[in-house]
Amino acid sequence: MTTYRKVVYLDADTVVVKSIEDLFNCGKFCANLKHSERMNSGVMVVEPSETLFKDMMSKVDSLPSYTGGDQGFLNSYYAEFANSRVFDPNKPLTPEPETQRLSTLYNADVGLYMLANKWMVDEKELRVIHYTLGPLKPWDWWTAWLVKPVAVWQDVRQNLEESLPGTGGGKNPHDQLVVKILFILPFCMLLCGYYGSCFQTNKELLSMRTLCAFARQARYKYKSEEALPSYSTVGVASSSFGISNQKLSTGAHLKLPSYFGAIAVVVCFICALISLAFAFLVIPRQVMPWTGLLLMFEWTFVTFFLLFGGYLRFVYKWGSFSANHAGYGSLDSSENHTGTGHQGNTSDCDTASAFYWMGMATISTIAPLSPTVLGITA
Repeated sequence: MTTYRKVVYLDADTVVVKSIEDLFNCGKFCANLKHSERMNSGVMVVEPSETLFKDMMSKVDSLPSYTGGDQGFLNSYYAEFANSRVFDPNKPLTPEPETQRLSTLYNADVGLYMLANKWMVDEKELRVIHYTLGPLKPWDWWTAWLVKPVAVWQDVRQNLEESLPGTGGGKNPHDQLVVKILFILPFCMLLCGYYGSCFQTNKELLSMRTLCAFARQARYKYKSEEALPSYSTVGVASSSFGISNQKLSTGAHLKLPSYFGAIAVVVCFICALISLAFAFLVIPRQVMPWTGLLLMFEWTFVTFFLLFGGYLRFVYKWGSFSANHAGYGSLDSSENHTGTGHQGNTSDCDTASAFYWMGMATISTIAPLSPTVLGITA
């Protein structure tokens, strides 16, 4: 490196938004001062020197490092750095100083931006933005929805030229394939689950005629003044809860346990947490922000639907077993079939539940996106 007169070092979590050529006119060692007295090594200007390197290596074991790395060591090595003069590209100093401080323009800390939701300097004059927040790095898709300056990073990323096949615009061919699979797979899972739970296994109900009959029933139900009875295979429809008020053959009443509601709430929250964690786990971190958000909603909803639906199915089977064990006979056969006239031949699908799930999915998608759509920021 001694063949170079000056070297400008930039951390991987920085992005240059304006020319920084004037940094080559800085002193022998230049960096930005943060937190009043600490030097930040994210953006540095150094003058390669073999003598200086050997001196640093001789002291690397004796000088303390508050970070355990290079930044802490450099703060100890340049103990008087806080007293250095601020670098002014329009007023070069002669002779060239040993150390100089860089202004915030050359190392704009996103952490400081978050304190006031604005830059402390003129945004048009910024040279380098530094994304210092540990868990919120700009290459992670979720950061764009939490930190506004990440939009600058994403703009630069999308304008990147193709260095390898399929890498233009900051794309990753492997991630693109994974995204396509992740986008299609939940729909296939829901389709299979819905098809298996809503329709009986005999050939008659799998016929096109029965599907049309089900569609006519759904249409009639929401247009007719007289509501049609609906039944759910998971046992949460109104007709299922009606069992609790009926008498068993022995004369006793069949009721839901008093703790059932509390358990259902706990299971619901556990399913939601597992769904969120699983969605974060399967979605590639470096996809585009909109892609990550859509996949997050998709996989969270589908995972929750399957987990909580499985719990409800278990409750239904457990209730059926308890009722049969207690001597309660099956419901009248007329309850398992629709009437005549407009009702026709129907399946066990609970259309009200289906529309409820679709409505909740729509609300859960629109609500978090409202601030972004309306242009509201924190």
